[in-house]
Amino acid sequence: MTRVKRGNVARKRRKKILKLAKGFRGSHSRLFRIANQQVMKALRNAYRDRRKRKRDFRRLWITRINAAAHEHGMSYSRLMGNLKKANVELNRKSLAQLAVLDPDSFTKVIEVAGQVTQK
Repeated sequence: MTRVKRGNVARKRRKKILKLAKGFRGSHSRLFRIANQQVMKALRNAYRDRRKRKRDFRRLWITRINAAAHEHGMSYSRLMGNLKKANVELNRKSLAQLAVLDPDSFTKVIEVAGQVTQK
């Protein structure tokens, strides 16, 4: 049986991990064993946080809409319920942007939601 030398494969594997660990602090970017642990942890966190980011943004939008709605004397839940009844199909992201960047338009949206209650 012929002898198999794996130096090339092992070096490539280590270089790949160290490349991913570039920018980590201290030995976390220099020593393979420690860098490998940190890279695995970083990849795990990145996977989890890609999903978490969506939740975080939704919470931010809801908070902004709620604050802007309260300025006009309406709660978030009432606003969203009335907008659904009025068939206004604005998502939370665009409502939050309206509340922050264009308060006049948001006031008009509030008025539309307020008219639903009066009917």
